[in-house]
Amino acid sequence: MNPQAQELNEILLSQNSVVFDLLSEKGKNIFFPKKGILGQSAEAKGTRINATIGAAIEDDGSPMRLESIAEKINLSPNAAFPYAPSFGRPDLRAKWQEMIYDKNPKLKGQKLSSPVVTSALTHGISMAGYLFLNEGEEVIVPNLFWGNYNLALTNAYGAQLKKFNIFKNGGFDVEALKATLMEPGEKKVLILNFPNNPTGYTPTFEEMEAIAAVIKEAAEAGKKIVAITDDAYFGLVFEDGIAKESIFAYLSDLHENVLALKIDGATKEDYVWGFRVGFITYAIKGGTTELYQALENKTGGAVRGNISNSSNLSQSLLLQAFESSDYAEQKQAKFEIMQTRYTAIKEVLKDDKYSDYFTALPYNSGYFMCVQLKEGLDGEAIRDILINKYSIGIINLNNVFRVAFSAMAAGDAKELFEGIYNACKDFENQ
Repeated sequence: MNPQAQELNEILLSQNSVVFDLLSEKGKNIFFPKKGILGQSAEAKGTRINATIGAAIEDDGSPMRLESIAEKINLSPNAAFPYAPSFGRPDLRAKWQEMIYDKNPKLKGQKLSSPVVTSALTHGISMAGYLFLNEGEEVIVPNLFWGNYNLALTNAYGAQLKKFNIFKNGGFDVEALKATLMEPGEKKVLILNFPNNPTGYTPTFEEMEAIAAVIKEAAEAGKKIVAITDDAYFGLVFEDGIAKESIFAYLSDLHENVLALKIDGATKEDYVWGFRVGFITYAIKGGTTELYQALENKTGGAVRGNISNSSNLSQSLLLQAFESSDYAEQKQAKFEIMQTRYTAIKEVLKDDKYSDYFTALPYNSGYFMCVQLKEGLDGEAIRDILINKYSIGIINLNNVFRVAFSAMAAGDAKELFEGIYNACKDFENQ
């Protein structure tokens, strides 16, 4: 083991040995290299002639660039063309942490790590797998989950997805989560994704408290838990009585055996899907600066060894947007468009006739909602009818249809569900 990795491990062991125990073998062996090329480059910073950097520099000291590209970017060349640090731009990291506190009042007074920048949330999930999953270990997920967990965790790291039932009596099935957490085995890796993809469900305030309570109960029973919160659709809650803070805020100071890991980013929150900027932030009861810096160094090392760093241009553009005086107003305008689409779907689904063929699963937030087809219908055959006869596209998940209302006009809601209804009827009558 590299001495730099061993040094980080000793810090974790001295601060909270549970965090060290939760690391995968890769996680225990990873470190951010502060010696070698990176260390020598850092020591040479500010020299008059700096021939350490693996990038081309103009004679005037500015980044070398093509004018055909530079003329299209209204930013300083230094904000666009050089590499960003593997941890991400320090100014953006500080701003995002400030925004996490602003969006989650429950976190007031709690100590968090500094966010580490990832290439959006998929990469964040992958880095969490790198750091915390060994081959054959289980990841607890609801039975309706984002399919890319399979590629990012099962295919990449050999983990196994352990599914629990997500809904019971029209709400979140807390007892199913508890039963799964309490199964044999000391280490538990859990992913909670709210608003959920594919269902568009966020728990009520009471359900959030209940989820936190069963996780704490498991921790008190001796379970060591990595609680990964996939907050891709954070902020898009359309109903009263639904929790507007991340489940991360409920878990960040829960128990010394619960390491909360927030994976979030600008992708959906700020409507910049192609920018590919996400963040990983850590919290644990009693977490210290030393512990968090060790985790940040391991995370930065994993990013360095995987993609080197995320886009400097994207990070710079986002920071400018976050500091803009009309950022909040612009974001609210987009939220209202999304809420109008959500409301249109709710209004259409008041028609009882649809229950002949499908029923809506609980939904209240995010980009999506789902309908469960009646038994005996063939979702794949009906999806094909929808495309070829009605020019309607939806996602079929084993006879659960996912509807992305984020990508359709509110005025199309009636036509969409009439199409699904008629396609079901066509299938039944063929």
